[in-house]
Amino acid sequence: MIRTGVNCEVMKIRSCAGIAKSSFLLAHSELPALTFHKPKLTWTSTLNIPSNCESKFGLVTRVHCFVANRTYSSTSVSPSRSKRNNVRLGQKQGKSSSLYSRPSLAEMKNDRIAIRAKVYEFLRGLGIIPDELDGLELPVTVEVMKERIDFLHKLGLTIEDINNYPLVLGCSVKKNMIPVLDYLGKLGVRKSTFTEFLRRYPQVLHASVVVDLAPVVKYLQGLDIKPNDVPRVLERYPEVLGFKLEGTMSTSVAYLVGIGVARREIGGVLTRYPEILGMRVGRVIKPFVDYLQGLGIPRLAVARMIEKKPHILGFGLEERVKPNVESLVEFNVRKTSLPSIVAQYPEIVGIDLKPKLHGQRSLLQSIIDMGHEDFGTVVEKMPQVVSLSNTSVVKHVDFLKDCGFSLQQVRTMVVGCPQVLALNLDIMKLSFDYFQMQMQRPLDDLVAFPAFFTYGLESTIKPRDKIVAKKGFKCSLSWLLNCSDEKFKDRMNYDSIEMEEMETVPSFDMNSLMEPRSDESDSEYEDDSDDE
Repeated sequence: MIRTGVNCEVMKIRSCAGIAKSSFLLAHSELPALTFHKPKLTWTSTLNIPSNCESKFGLVTRVHCFVANRTYSSTSVSPSRSKRNNVRLGQKQGKSSSLYSRPSLAEMKNDRIAIRAKVYEFLRGLGIIPDELDGLELPVTVEVMKERIDFLHKLGLTIEDINNYPLVLGCSVKKNMIPVLDYLGKLGVRKSTFTEFLRRYPQVLHASVVVDLAPVVKYLQGLDIKPNDVPRVLERYPEVLGFKLEGTMSTSVAYLVGIGVARREIGGVLTRYPEILGMRVGRVIKPFVDYLQGLGIPRLAVARMIEKKPHILGFGLEERVKPNVESLVEFNVRKTSLPSIVAQYPEIVGIDLKPKLHGQRSLLQSIIDMGHEDFGTVVEKMPQVVSLSNTSVVKHVDFLKDCGFSLQQVRTMVVGCPQVLALNLDIMKLSFDYFQMQMQRPLDDLVAFPAFFTYGLESTIKPRDKIVAKKGFKCSLSWLLNCSDEKFKDRMNYDSIEMEEMETVPSFDMNSLMEPRSDESDSEYEDDSDDE
């Protein structure tokens, strides 16, 4: 051990070599770090290290220098170890081409910006506006984006469709689109409807089959919508796949049952008009029901109307229903007749009514000289008259004229029984021929009871006429036909007809809507929203 004195500082130098074997013994001693009289330089070195070990393991020398309570260190490394360290240091500090290098966050961000710019340029070249895609994760290459657009084109979607919902470009073909479409296809949704399906509800491509779609389908089946009908429901109203199970769907169904819609009819109602599932009770359904009740239609009758024609709930109350009711009154329909008009023909409050009323009144006025008051009566008795085509009306009027009725008689018949403007002409001809050839009655009998044409020739007219003729009775057409079969049998037990029982022309009975329904609802899918 060598000690060397140095003025104003004490320096300690320790040298050691990496030793692989435990048989080597190191011994070292040192003075205190700071001396006050004669600071000295202290060397500490390993003892008896063979040269071959030094060259093999390398020699490390540390120098600690203490000056005024500050420590400075220096390390000397053997040439072989220094060379290896320099290589490693070069690898860490080298360029990005190094095997161990990673791009910085700034470089990664710049790369993403450059890729997105290329994708945007590609989309703009196709006519797609990418402004809404800024926060959306997009494909890393233009080729992947092109694959998505090509797939959407195969489904029938156009560039305009994509611009209407550009977020669809964030859906992966393999991870999103194909699984969803496969699921819909397995349910029974027809491929021919996929295009319209996606135009109406493109958000379905973001959905998870297990988490989002399957639970809704199961819920629909729980509402008594048959599995075979579920595909048609989805085709008609794909938006239902985005509803929460315990939200609007459950409350709308509960309200309908509450007002009297039969629980066993719910499946059929929703199958024919699934849009009900998206209607809010407080904003749509309840105000509509309350308004019809206010017109004079009993609540249970409203429920029966919904069972038969559920699409009436889709008529806008403020935009269509109320203005149409006001138009009826304007065209000389009595307010007391409004309930029966709406109950008979609910569609009358949902169509563009005023132009139809004006057109039909003008037509009847021109061909049979019908006045405004009479037109109001015609609408009260047969509200469907507003939807008859001009051609049909003219043909029926011409038929009656050809039968020998005068213009005034035709007008009287139309006002008394507007149905003569809508019946099957071939059947009317057969009935009239029987009336003339077999019954041999005067035309005035038909003028007095034009409803004769509404009865079945083989089922009612012929059998009853033969029985009366056999009895030798003389009666009006009304007494002969305007009664039930049971009532007719009772009449045939009379010895004679001393005073004819006059009955009014059959009219709509509101109570018929509220009678208990014995027939099973139709389980087959029907689309009756366009029925006239």
